[in-house]
Amino acid sequence: MLSRSRTLPSRIHHGIIEERHDVKHYLQVEVQPKKPTEAEKPINILSNYSKCFDDDGTFWTASAHIITAVIGSGVLSLAWSVAQLGWIAGPLVMLLFALVNLYTSNLLTLCYRTTDSVTGHRNYTYMEAVKNILGGRKVKICGLIQYFNLFGIAIGYTIAASVSMMAIKRSNCYHKSHGEDPCHMSSNGYMITFGTAEVIFSQIPDFDQVWWLSIVAAIMSFTYSSVGLSLGIEKVAENRSFKGSLTGISIGTVTQAGTVTETQKIWRSMQALGAMAFAYSFSIILIEIQDTIKSPPAEYKTMRKATVLSVAVTTVFYLLCGCMGYAAFGDNAPGNLLTGFGFYNPYWLLDIANFAIVVHLVGAYQVFCQPLFAFVEKWCARKWAKNGFVASEYKIVVPFLGVYQLNLFRLVWRTGFVFSTTIIAMLMPFFNDVVGILGAFGFWPLTVYFPIDMYISQRKIPRWSNRWLGLQLLSFTCLIVSVVAAVGSMAGVVLDLKTYKPFKTSY
Repeated sequence: MLSRSRTLPSRIHHGIIEERHDVKHYLQVEVQPKKPTEAEKPINILSNYSKCFDDDGTFWTASAHIITAVIGSGVLSLAWSVAQLGWIAGPLVMLLFALVNLYTSNLLTLCYRTTDSVTGHRNYTYMEAVKNILGGRKVKICGLIQYFNLFGIAIGYTIAASVSMMAIKRSNCYHKSHGEDPCHMSSNGYMITFGTAEVIFSQIPDFDQVWWLSIVAAIMSFTYSSVGLSLGIEKVAENRSFKGSLTGISIGTVTQAGTVTETQKIWRSMQALGAMAFAYSFSIILIEIQDTIKSPPAEYKTMRKATVLSVAVTTVFYLLCGCMGYAAFGDNAPGNLLTGFGFYNPYWLLDIANFAIVVHLVGAYQVFCQPLFAFVEKWCARKWAKNGFVASEYKIVVPFLGVYQLNLFRLVWRTGFVFSTTIIAMLMPFFNDVVGILGAFGFWPLTVYFPIDMYISQRKIPRWSNRWLGLQLLSFTCLIVSVVAAVGSMAGVVLDLKTYKPFKTSY
């Protein structure tokens, strides 16, 4: 989930500089040298935007971007998801999600250029592709879903980060008490801490300026995922057997939410679908990644190969993490593999893994929120171009760091955004439920419906032809899966609310 911040430098193709009229916020460099100005002198924020982007990416860089984009906090809930579905349905459903993502992503690669996949007009973002190929009301619907999904991801990351911070404190508490103290604590303080950090990082003006944060976050994601996998393998070796059953969690199993009934078994299985969908989602940034690939050969050819390799690597990694976690704990597989107290020792290694999760989520929060920040700020800058509060920036010299361009609207709006996500996270601190809802909400429209609809329009596939019917059947089936996953996740929220007290939830 973390490659988008490095995918967008300047694009020069055969000596022609192509301008991007939709996203001027990514790269902020001055086109012509200017004389130094006083630190307090305001400038117009639109005057600094450059619209040139570069296409020197290769098969390997595109593959790396996708892999680091996909492997994120969603991997932590896969053991729990497999535990709900069992040894047969769990790995099978994961493979089916991989195949669907692979197929629809390949369709989406053909939509990078409008009318012709080799010589057509470039679409630099997912939204631009929808606008140029489908147009009309669908653009607004896509934008609403996309930005709402990004807002939800920010909430989910706040919850996940606080849980990991608590896990560090709890593991040390548990170690000191030799397992006698349950070490329960509130997540509120940790969410506020994470929110405070995000307020600071959110003042970084543009995507290009968070590239270093993205690299660190990507390294962290592989770190904690590898730790979870290694501990799962060690636990299986210690048990000398594989736990679990063919049909998943048994009715009558006692969990933190209570005893699993037949109805809850159904809800939990449905929720597991949403968690798996969330773990695989990357279509929303595929066009941006493809925009970095050089040609010839045609970008879609390179991107297809990169997608095949990336999905294959990710699927193998996911199967190992999910299945090893289930094999280690069986019906008691925790909702978050590294924070559910499934592993107790070595506690220092768990601390390192959870610290890596926190660092990763600090960066991931910014990578996913920057497009939303930029969308709001660009719209406001156009609407109130002469308003000093919105359109002016003040250069402030920061010792040892250079010059920071302060925009008052950006300061207030981004701080308010982080504050709202933190408050909502404190009101609904349910990691698995939120992950399931986000996966269900974003899977069908962004991963399946729009790529298929754009492909049909682009290729002018006749209605009621065999190919049209096949694509519509796939879309409808995935819609049903999304609805089922959403219902299961909402049922999980309702179940958690029975023992929930606002701002007083403890772990």
